[in-house]
Amino acid sequence: MTETLPQRTIDPDALMSFVFRAVDEVGATLNTALVVMGDKLGYYTAMADGRPTTPAELAEQTRTSEHYAREWLNNQAAGGYVTYDPQTRRYTLPAEQAAALTDPTSPAYLPGFFQIALGTVRDAPEIFAAARDGDGIGWHAHNGDVHHGTERFFRTMYNAHLLTEWIPALEGVAAKLQAGGRVADVGCGHGASTILLAQAFPNATFVGSDYHAESIEVARERAAAAGVDDRVTFEVAAASDFSGTDYDLVAMFDCLHDMGDPVGAARQVRGAIADDGTWMVVEPMAGDHVEDNLNTVGRAFYGFSTLLCTPASLSQDVGLALGTQAGPAKIRDVSTAAGFTAFRTAATTPFNNVFEIRP
Repeated sequence: MTETLPQRTIDPDALMSFVFRAVDEVGATLNTALVVMGDKLGYYTAMADGRPTTPAELAEQTRTSEHYAREWLNNQAAGGYVTYDPQTRRYTLPAEQAAALTDPTSPAYLPGFFQIALGTVRDAPEIFAAARDGDGIGWHAHNGDVHHGTERFFRTMYNAHLLTEWIPALEGVAAKLQAGGRVADVGCGHGASTILLAQAFPNATFVGSDYHAESIEVARERAAAAGVDDRVTFEVAAASDFSGTDYDLVAMFDCLHDMGDPVGAARQVRGAIADDGTWMVVEPMAGDHVEDNLNTVGRAFYGFSTLLCTPASLSQDVGLALGTQAGPAKIRDVSTAAGFTAFRTAATTPFNNVFEIRP
């Protein structure tokens, strides 16, 4: 017999408030593509000097269609990304937005964040199908915007924090690397973190590894271009079988939660690390409980977790699916299961937890 549920009362004001919120959400979703459009077509760069412009001028400067430039500018003005002067009919990119959208050295540089989001959403139909069957979608199966957007976004974090905050927060690590230590960067992707460390510590040697062969190819090219390929090598290897032993530092940047078998990867680290070595795990900012993460950052990361990180884990052996919002307690459990005995949060940013783990 079907249970009759009580009829719920609808508050009209609350309903319309949600409808208008939904309109804003759709606008924000479309804006993700439009920010990437502005980045790739050079609209933001053309406006970075702060001089007011017209659609015709912007189109001429970027060699694009005036029709598209006009509608793009109006969208950006409606969203507060640019300002519009109705008297002069000109549009201006404020200095703050220029820093966030055109300056790769800025700690607030955002185009990569939008690029990875757009790439993730582009692959959403495959995720919908996988969710019905409990299957996974591997990192390698995603489009280039996911790979390049990830590098651009996280490289901004590394440029801002890795050398000035994270490495100094690890006990004795900076001194070891200055003297000529050995470093493994596991899950290195395009090698942005590996190369940055190599440039800062010219006496140390580095091995970057990733299962994604195409990313390793890019990393090798980047290392050669940076002039550090004499001290940096890259290998195609899963986290459970990267090469080398006696490392002073093993680093994993924003990848442990993506792994199908993070405990197995942690055991590999335990066997490869020196007795007095350090395992640095950088993970997305998260608390241990759902309610800790019901905020702006948590919302974005739960979105990436659903569409990108959890499917990646489920595509691999074991498929533990820690999720992007794993939190310190789950990461500690992984390290303890692998035989590590010391665990602490060494540093935090609005987007990251940095864990120092020792044998």
